[in-house]
Amino acid sequence: MLQTINKLLWMSLLLFYGGISLAHAETPRSHFVEANGVRIHYLSAGKGAPVILLHGYTESSHMWLPLMAKLAQDHLVIAPDLRGFGQSGLPDGPYTKSVMAQDVHALVTGLGIKSAKIVGHDIGLMVAYAYAAQYPQEVSKIVLMDAFLPGVGNWKDVWLLRDLWHFHFYGETPLALVKGRERTYFEHFWNDFAADKTKSLSEADRKFYSSEYAKPGHMRAGFEVFRAFPQDAVEFAEYMKKPLTMPMLVLTGEKASGEFLIQQARLVDTNVEGVVIKHSGHWLMEEATAEVLPKLVNFLH
Repeated sequence: MLQTINKLLWMSLLLFYGGISLAHAETPRSHFVEANGVRIHYLSAGKGAPVILLHGYTESSHMWLPLMAKLAQDHLVIAPDLRGFGQSGLPDGPYTKSVMAQDVHALVTGLGIKSAKIVGHDIGLMVAYAYAAQYPQEVSKIVLMDAFLPGVGNWKDVWLLRDLWHFHFYGETPLALVKGRERTYFEHFWNDFAADKTKSLSEADRKFYSSEYAKPGHMRAGFEVFRAFPQDAVEFAEYMKKPLTMPMLVLTGEKASGEFLIQQARLVDTNVEGVVIKHSGHWLMEEATAEVLPKLVNFLH
């Protein structure tokens, strides 16, 4: 069923974004592999220079279908579900971004890929940075999209804000409170983190993700990603002692990360281009598709 939905969405995206010929279009393929001791699900499409796409919280690899439709014309595009998300395995832990990056690296090297461009949104940008910091010679370009880097600069100005209670919302009681109310919980993110909630995630995507995260163990895994932030901060503070040098594009929403993530990026990389997307909130792929997709495609080319 999921593959059918993805195929239909893929075909509509090909028609909507760029008029790509359906006769020569390749529907994303769904795969499962063992990587770093975890069963990882990923989507792949196209051929050429590899690009790795890493999703964020409340979403999965599904979020990248619009970008895959553009990049697959001349790239091999790989979009995994991170451990604990989507159709990937649900290990007890750890959920540090360094270990999650090691999962992705095991997947990538298992495919025989020696160098790739990497893109991350939200939690995915933290994993993308951890990947580049651990394997700098294997990353030619990196994109960070709207969130923050634990342990870098004044990161606690974000982490400890009172309205970001969800960073500290984990454990048995939160799990019990959210069970059966996953969509109600996620509406906080999809609505309040958007500049305009009517331009945030579609109704179809809201239903899709709510159903995915309602499956046994998925909410716990999501909460564990937040629980790991203090350890992420320790590890990232160590990584930043050796700044990255590959080209880095940072895209942020004016009504979300704004200049903050760009400032952080300049503390961890010597070659940063920062762009604040006007009138957009956190959900850049959904809120500002027409502006964000060309920027990503141009940078990755």
